[in-house]
Amino acid sequence: MTDKIRFKLLVAIVSQGRCSPLVEAAKAAGAEGATIVRGRGTGVHEGAKFLGLPIEPEKDVMLVLVPVDAAEVVLDAMVTAGQLDQPGKGIVFMLDVPRVAGIVHRGEVLHKAGEEA
Repeated sequence: MTDKIRFKLLVAIVSQGRCSPLVEAAKAAGAEGATIVRGRGTGVHEGAKFLGLPIEPEKDVMLVLVPVDAAEVVLDAMVTAGQLDQPGKGIVFMLDVPRVAGIVHRGEVLHKAGEEA
């Protein structure tokens, strides 16, 4: 099934408000856009407490769907722009996307009823 993978999903998790450079870098490297979702969570570099209660820092979760042939370049651009190779700056990872529907602006049909893309 991996030979049919045509898209990758890049997921970056950074401190809230730190996504703009990553979005710009991803677009410059070939991504067509990004979706940013708010989240909360901690990592090994965070452990703040207030009145004895743990504080869960707010995060931005950035989702970028890219063609498989652009994925490495876009991921590398995001790492550089967000300094994600430095401790405590965030994380980015890549997932296979075996099936996609709804991308029709690229001039190709990726999904037809009853067929797998």
